[in-house]
Amino acid sequence: MANKKLGKGLSALLGEDEKEFSELEHGEATKTVAVSRLHPGKYQPRHVFGEDELRDLSESIRAKGVLQPLLVRPHPKQVGEFEIIAGERRWRAAQLAQVHQVPVIVRDFDDRETLEVALIENLQRQDLSPLEEADGYQRLMKEFSHTQEQLARTLGKSRSHVANMLRLLTLPSEVKALLDKGALSAGHARALVGCAHAARLAKEVVNKGLNVRQTETLVKHEETGSRKPAKGTGVKARAGGKDADTLALEHDLANRLGLKVDIDDHGGRGQVVIHYDTLEQLDGVLARLTHAPQDSDQD
Repeated sequence: MANKKLGKGLSALLGEDEKEFSELEHGEATKTVAVSRLHPGKYQPRHVFGEDELRDLSESIRAKGVLQPLLVRPHPKQVGEFEIIAGERRWRAAQLAQVHQVPVIVRDFDDRETLEVALIENLQRQDLSPLEEADGYQRLMKEFSHTQEQLARTLGKSRSHVANMLRLLTLPSEVKALLDKGALSAGHARALVGCAHAARLAKEVVNKGLNVRQTETLVKHEETGSRKPAKGTGVKARAGGKDADTLALEHDLANRLGLKVDIDDHGGRGQVVIHYDTLEQLDGVLARLTHAPQDSDQD
């Protein structure tokens, strides 16, 4: 059974103070282990370790050492060796810094606990890309029979967040590649989920620098067959990212009311803002909306 403290986060798992460390292997709070005895965990959710951040961390380690212990478990197949649960980046940076020993905390976790803790640790540090996070969720569900609701409760996330992240895994490989590179955000990618031409639209989004709202509009037009060519006044950014239809409607309303009008649309829902400078102008708008006659001489 998974550790009941997992849903409370990594600090609850490891204990708020050093008293709980007395339960660690051989009664030691930490122990120093040669980096050669440590091995990357098979449940590590991170797939990419940036060279620049590793280099910066290695400089810090060279100057101050590894300040935070790595969390490890006895290696399931190699006696006397350890598998890294959390802290692989520190381990890699220590090797770059030519540091030969690092502090570790040893815990006897099973496979499910190992993956859960690795996910929590990386999520709390915001170290995972959207696809890495989604892949970690899928592995927990596939390999350990978690439901989305159980997974959300265990990791301290909402069920809708888990569901939305898992949907990213259904995207075409071309879109996933743009997401991994940072050319698309998770918001852009979610707007493209389920679209028949997601790969083509993703390239258009990147080339035109569309924001998430514009991407949603682009997908909507593609699916309804009402798409219009973008020639600087279409779905491409203009006047705060508004498409040509929205701008035309703003113009018509402004002409009718004699006041500036802004329409803020979010996928078919939003708000209409009418700007006025005097109470008389506001009275005029209210009169038009209620079809009541306006007396310009009334105070």
